[in-house]
Amino acid sequence: MFVDRAKIFIRSGKGGNGAVSFRREPFVPEGGPDGGDGGDGGNIVFIGDRNLRTLMDFRYKRKYEAENGQDGMKKKRYGKKGRDLIIKVPLGTVVIDEESGLPMKDITVDGESFIAAKGGRGGKGNTHFKNSVRQAPNFAEAGGFAKERNIILELKMLADVGLVGFPNVGKSSLLSIATSAKPKIENYHFTTIAPNLGVVSIFDKSFVMADIAGIIEGAHKGLGLGLKFLKHIERTKVLIHVVDVSGSEGRNPIEDFEKINKELELYNVGLKKKAQIVCANKIDLIGEDSEEYKEFKVYVEERGYKVFPTSAPINLGVKELLTEALAELEQAVDEPEEEIVYFDVDKDDKDPDYKTVYAEKEGNSYRISGKQLQKIFDSTNFNDMGSLRYLYKYIEKSGAIDKLIELGLSEGDTIKLFNFEFEYFDEY
Repeated sequence: MFVDRAKIFIRSGKGGNGAVSFRREPFVPEGGPDGGDGGDGGNIVFIGDRNLRTLMDFRYKRKYEAENGQDGMKKKRYGKKGRDLIIKVPLGTVVIDEESGLPMKDITVDGESFIAAKGGRGGKGNTHFKNSVRQAPNFAEAGGFAKERNIILELKMLADVGLVGFPNVGKSSLLSIATSAKPKIENYHFTTIAPNLGVVSIFDKSFVMADIAGIIEGAHKGLGLGLKFLKHIERTKVLIHVVDVSGSEGRNPIEDFEKINKELELYNVGLKKKAQIVCANKIDLIGEDSEEYKEFKVYVEERGYKVFPTSAPINLGVKELLTEALAELEQAVDEPEEEIVYFDVDKDDKDPDYKTVYAEKEGNSYRISGKQLQKIFDSTNFNDMGSLRYLYKYIEKSGAIDKLIELGLSEGDTIKLFNFEFEYFDEY
């Protein structure tokens, strides 16, 4: 089964907590603090792998978590860094942040990698908090938070030449004759329900050709298999537009030609700029001397396209068509990339609200919260007055107490701080 879209959940590793420890050795006066730092959490890393072809693996496993960092230890020993989780994806995979809808990375090179979620930083041990006033700090820093994201993986095939056209016009037959690919070929619509790739070898050169099926009128709106397959055309450099010139399906070849081009343009106006060759297929059913073919050829050539009469099953005209495709491919110029806004993977580290402390009323009690506040809370030793004093001073300096008083806080009221509750007393 060809799977070209998947949704997964990723979570990086949490940073290890710093250790609270003191040297206690005989004959060592004034041992002092010796708690080590926690290890960094593991990252979630995506890497391109040319040996993969679909996103099938992500159909069955949807949750990916990196290893947490190890807590710090006594004797100033650092905790071990959490192992990164490597996720391999096929070349041509676009990694998208679901919440924002923005792409994070377009992986097109074998071995190319990027970090989609950074692990939390390891917390500092109590050795870092010793100073001339505080000789025996009885607290350490908590490890940084893990980062969680819902990710959409979307695979867009990497092909040089794309075959487009209405269903049952002979695209799969042409691909099977031109390459070693073995697509399913039957005499009914939507025989091809997944894009097929093949390598064309000609004149000691080669290129990759893809059968982009499922395009009908209204495909740009998702009709048929439109949106599922149209995205695979975006990376191609040359299009071979296959038209049933015999009209064996009861359609008009000229109308078919215009409708497909219209669908391509409505999906992505940039597709109109790609080099396009017109393959007048099933010519054996009417002959090159027929009025139908002559009318079609004149109409298409007047619009600047070259027409090649072919009959894929009997290999008629296929070599001439592929020769022209190779020539167009060699002349094709890489299109300048569109201005794409990428998701900022490091946005959490640059969050302007990181230090903000929020104050709100909840029924008869009050709550304060915040990202940096939570880290300080997690670092607090509630059996140590110095550590508790630091926490309270941080809350007070943030202005949270003043905000709660404006909301009606009075002496004896309950303040909730994450999973901790305490009563408020006015010291003045």
